[in-house]
Amino acid sequence: GTPKISNDIDLLHPPAELEKQKHKLKRLVPSPDSSFLDVKCPGCFQITTIFSHSQTVVTCANCQQVLCQPTGGRAKFTEGCSFRVKEKAMMVVG
Repeated sequence: GTPKISNDIDLLHPPAELEKQKHKLKRLVPSPDSSFLDVKCPGCFQITTIFSHSQTVVTCANCQQVLCQPTGGRAKFTEGCSFRVKEKAMMVVG
């Protein structure tokens, strides 16, 4: 007969860490790699919302300190910047 191929992972319910490694379009449910982040300025502690893959230099609106520099993919944060991922980005229609 034909040899049976054993598969040790469930294809309908893959582990989250395996799904995160896959390309954004090849996941079971396609999801973006990018997100919006709340970044706290190390100088004046004002919170600024930044796109994770920002293509421009983002400065603090209050003290003009550079918060992140663009790279080829994800933006590189300045030393001392603390950030957290926003849960749900608000969609503005109009």
